[in-house]
Amino acid sequence: MTRTLAITATFVGLAATGRGQIVIKNQGFVPFSGAPINYRSEQLTDPIAILQKQLDRGEARLEYEPGHGYLKSVLRALGIAVNSQTLVFSKTSFQYPKISPERPRALYFNDDVYVGQVHDGLSLEFVSFDPMQGAIFYILDEHRVEHPRFERAALDCVQCHVAASTTRGVPGVMVRSVATRPTGFPAGGAPTYLTGHESPMKERWGGWYVTGSCGKQTHMGNATVSAAGEAQRVEGELDTTPYLTGTSDIVAHLVLAHQTQMHNLITQTNYQTRLALYADEARNKAANLPAGTISEAARLQFQRPAEQLVRYLLFTNEAPLEELVEGGSGYANGFAAKGPRDARGRSLRDFDLRTRIFKYPCSYLIYSEAFDAIPGPAKEYIYRRLFEVLSGRDQDAEFASLSNADRRAILEILVATKPGVPEEWKHFITQVNKQVNQ
Repeated sequence: MTRTLAITATFVGLAATGRGQIVIKNQGFVPFSGAPINYRSEQLTDPIAILQKQLDRGEARLEYEPGHGYLKSVLRALGIAVNSQTLVFSKTSFQYPKISPERPRALYFNDDVYVGQVHDGLSLEFVSFDPMQGAIFYILDEHRVEHPRFERAALDCVQCHVAASTTRGVPGVMVRSVATRPTGFPAGGAPTYLTGHESPMKERWGGWYVTGSCGKQTHMGNATVSAAGEAQRVEGELDTTPYLTGTSDIVAHLVLAHQTQMHNLITQTNYQTRLALYADEARNKAANLPAGTISEAARLQFQRPAEQLVRYLLFTNEAPLEELVEGGSGYANGFAAKGPRDARGRSLRDFDLRTRIFKYPCSYLIYSEAFDAIPGPAKEYIYRRLFEVLSGRDQDAEFASLSNADRRAILEILVATKPGVPEEWKHFITQVNKQVNQ
């Protein structure tokens, strides 16, 4: 099938080594290798680690298909929708020689895993989120073998995927908007943008294909940049036959941009809390203080990222949408259908797409295992701050985008659908409902 694609560009950090290169596991510097993080640990429960154990036990099998290799089988095994596909044509991957506007790289994702495939590439690329360790990087050889195996690629990938400016200093993922030459190479000297839900539309998607519509809103996608610095729309038709679908859905792009930075904030809060408590443990022992005593310095260390997490979780400073956004691939419906929903049918996965991304602006990643794995002291702080905002007690100007109706709806949805929320939340909702019904 061949169809015309509208193009938007952004880079999601997935790295892989080429065939013949060694995936080095136990040599070289990898950040956070020591206690208490122990990033090199093999004790992992991320989705890829779980799938590999199933393969080892014969409980799962990956099927090879000419043209697509193991891709379809992997996506099925991980529960990743084909219509999550986004296509990036900038040469911003380890397999860059095979990427161009004529042969973009395909990316698929769900709440926990990102999968990248380069046309005629050497390996599939994966970032899989472990509840405690954050982003874990893997590759899977694209060639047919009797026993396909995911190989961890930490040393190669963390060189780009641990940076204060892009991943908040922890192993993570990022989406970049890159002005791209017709060859696929980034335009030297041109600005690049890290993309999250705070990014204005005009700075998004340089180097990506994007399908769907966004009215008259403009962005950096659907174009390359000439040597003279002039934007040129990518003309002609892209042959989508090599891909699983002919779309690169704009709604999937919006979700992707939000989710990547949310993942990094969760990991940063987890790491900083563990590091702070670990340092306190040694200080307490040296000073003969009771075990578990938390110093003020430690509280500040984990409360700073926790506060940033709360604000990003609630979409403060979200760049507004000016016109209706529509994807057209069915991705939005499939994403929203995953729920969970309260008794009134409401879900944090419901889209707005007229003035903002979600109808109820609180990230669905609050349901993730990674969020639940945030250590107790930081999670207590997060829940306290969320309650202060959602109950209306915190009326700070930064939360002004949340109307009273938004706050109450989010709180009601969380009380009904999120296990483990504080009893204080439930009591508050009960009391409010009594007052309304009197």
